[in-house]
Amino acid sequence: MAGSNPIRVIAVTGGKGGVGKTNISVNLGVALAKRGQRVVLLDGDMGLANIDVVLGLTPAKNISDVLSGEASLQDVMVEGPSGLKVIPAASGVQGMVNLSPAHHSGIIHAFSELSDQLDVLIIDTAAGISSDVVNFVKASQEVLVVVCDEPASITDAYGLIKLLSVEHGVDHFRVLANMVRSDQEGMSLFSKLQKVTSRFLDINIQYAGCIPHDENLRKAIKRQRAVYQAYPKSNASIAFDKLANQVQSWPLPTKSKGYMEFFAEQLLMSQTSVNF
Repeated sequence: MAGSNPIRVIAVTGGKGGVGKTNISVNLGVALAKRGQRVVLLDGDMGLANIDVVLGLTPAKNISDVLSGEASLQDVMVEGPSGLKVIPAASGVQGMVNLSPAHHSGIIHAFSELSDQLDVLIIDTAAGISSDVVNFVKASQEVLVVVCDEPASITDAYGLIKLLSVEHGVDHFRVLANMVRSDQEGMSLFSKLQKVTSRFLDINIQYAGCIPHDENLRKAIKRQRAVYQAYPKSNASIAFDKLANQVQSWPLPTKSKGYMEFFAEQLLMSQTSVNF
């Protein structure tokens, strides 16, 4: 039966823009692919596609062609570094809104057909707390919230966590501190967020580690390559190795949650329940 393979579905999110979500998604994907994991990276920013730009890819088709029924997910996937597969987003195309029931069942079928071809699905969500972001996160098994050392980052991450927890019943989050100057700074950022969430929200929040500020990241972006691929011995790449190790130790889904059918069904069910 399609979908019998337990798949990790990880949404990478952060509340605000500029925290480095796309770099985290790309490099985590490459690090996991290097370990022999079959990884698909979905660009979840329906309004502003950027994973193809970051990796210097030139996709002929994108997710909007799947939504319109003109292509399968297989058709739109492009090969990235180390065997990473990328599902590109479309720039300036509204997300999965106002789709017919036939489109819905087509998308569920499309994702379920992928089930036996991957081990990890990573979704790089858009900035902010739009309905698309909420829908992707609700459908995912793991939520990785990226924060950096800016007051707005902690505030926005808390706002996102509160919305997902209070309005949508998401109760488990992992926090990754990005662009930090030391491990202590990473822990300090997590502590700030944990302090406020533990006071006001009934959730489980765990520290997923940190990625250091590293000039090699900037160089890699200019070269349109993943830092993990371009500068494998850099501090950032070493940190992505640690993160990939940790991800592989996270519990695998044991029931339908995390299977691709569940992901697609949740995503589409959410369309009718999220109102902003």
